[in-house]
Amino acid sequence: MNREKSNWISLFAANFIGILNDNFLKNSIIFIGVTWAMPSWLNLSQLTTLVAAGLVIPYLIFSPLSGRIAVNYTKQATFRWCKIAEFPIVLIACFAFWKEWIGVALVSVFLMGVQSCLYSPAKYGLIRDIGGEEGIPFGSGMLETMAFLGILTGTVVASFMADHSPISMVCASSLLFALIGYLLAKNIKVKELPIEPSINNSINPIRFLKQSYLFAKHYPGVNMVVFGISMFWLMGGMLQMNIIIHCKQALCISSAGTGVVMAVAATGIASGCLFAGKIAKRGGNRRTIFTGLGLMMLFLSLILLLRPGTYLFASLIFLFSFAGGLFEVPCLSMIQQIDVGRKIGDMLAYMNFVTFIFILVGSFIFWLITYITHENSMTVFATLLFLCAFTLIVMVVHRSLNTISLS
Repeated sequence: MNREKSNWISLFAANFIGILNDNFLKNSIIFIGVTWAMPSWLNLSQLTTLVAAGLVIPYLIFSPLSGRIAVNYTKQATFRWCKIAEFPIVLIACFAFWKEWIGVALVSVFLMGVQSCLYSPAKYGLIRDIGGEEGIPFGSGMLETMAFLGILTGTVVASFMADHSPISMVCASSLLFALIGYLLAKNIKVKELPIEPSINNSINPIRFLKQSYLFAKHYPGVNMVVFGISMFWLMGGMLQMNIIIHCKQALCISSAGTGVVMAVAATGIASGCLFAGKIAKRGGNRRTIFTGLGLMMLFLSLILLLRPGTYLFASLIFLFSFAGGLFEVPCLSMIQQIDVGRKIGDMLAYMNFVTFIFILVGSFIFWLITYITHENSMTVFATLLFLCAFTLIVMVVHRSLNTISLS
């Protein structure tokens, strides 16, 4: 096996196992922690919200620092050291499971979020180092595919082990995932651009956001695709939450059935990312971006018009998610392609920062709509259709004004 192929396999597998462990730990705490003696103010819904926030908030605080690290240190070393840091974090979680301390468990989730945030720009930056510019579409598509498969696998494994395995097995599994992730990261060996310690963007989140936005304006289309990727994750988060409500309220199916539909959605996104990575040309194929958005609108319209039963609904959700992958991967590839040397680390951190702001905005929009409409899932689907149309209009107008080039 040649070195490039070995690097690709190690990067994709390390991304898969790392995200699997994040979601395995998160969902294990939800499934197992709810059985512990908890404060009277903390119920399942609140616990789920706190655990999810533990993985999101670090990106809002530490994304500027992660960009600085990716610029000033080698990406391979950053990846390895962050994977080493996963071991003590998992041990803290194991201690929480042993003592049944929910507060310590939440701390471990937050630390896992910090760890994931700090090596995210380095991880994505390695795509270009391994495959060159021509390998960016393939690498971006595969990395996103592995991410969604990791989310799916971690959730399924955690739910199964929570019901059928002792705590010791849960802890041993998480430690094993951490070990495999470290060994895979250690196997990545590429030639990187020289480090540039003179580049010192602010690690103040507000100042970093302003600096990165102004810097990205010098590269046509970058801010627009950051907006596109952020809208993708905003809509994806809303879709995931709405599937739960729709399956319960409109389709009246079990929790297990709801889990299957959510798995179908994750599989659809992974498939779309993989397909987009294979067909994209130099990562900026505008036809793929606009086709993906158009198909997302089509499948949402069919859900609203047909009000389908369980099987047709699951099929349309798969197709909508597949179209989302077609839209997202070329946007991600465009960011990877800008010729800024090691400064790409800051641009990837900027993308993460904006994305997680949008995810929080999407959560607020979802809460507001469901509160006003008494959990009317079809209203949420209509809102998603509007958001797709809004994103499409903004990107088309931007292109027509010659401020964005997607080809």
